[in-house]
Amino acid sequence: MKNIENKSFKLKKILRELKSVAIAFSGGVDSTFLLKVAIDVLGDDNVLAVTSCAETYPSEEEKEAEKLARNMGAKHHLIHTTELDNENFVKNDQKRCYYCKKELFSEIIKVAEKKGYNYVLDGSNYDDHLHDYRPGMQAASEMEVKSPLYLKNMIYRPGISRLLPVFLLVSLMVMK
Repeated sequence: MKNIENKSFKLKKILRELKSVAIAFSGGVDSTFLLKVAIDVLGDDNVLAVTSCAETYPSEEEKEAEKLARNMGAKHHLIHTTELDNENFVKNDQKRCYYCKKELFSEIIKVAEKKGYNYVLDGSNYDDHLHDYRPGMQAASEMEVKSPLYLKNMIYRPGISRLLPVFLLVSLMVMK
């Protein structure tokens, strides 16, 4: 338990240093956890959840993300991405996620800059880097999107599930 407390302390320290953030928010466990901790640390005035509405995302996920953000008291902004207009994405090769994330993060960065947020974050974590080829992470790195759940092998998915408050886990289950 001490290890998890140390990781939680480190995450909160990182977030405090960033001061204000826009979070790529899908409504999944990782981005939900990050959003919840960011709101707790920075306050809801300094955190913006940003969710993409695109032809490639089910509309149910958008609605679930909106509901979850609202239940946490987060400011929430919807953006519209058009990855199907990108011929590189449509080729559907192994780099399609790179092109999708590149567009996603470009749009989130525009929103963050316009609304005065210092950094863009995503919920990538150590677990995401272990086994898979993830070209979307290359896009995040190129665009200087920060992944505080990944820094220094800090938190991985089993650790996140132990850190999430019980009420948040219940609200996730109820939404399904």
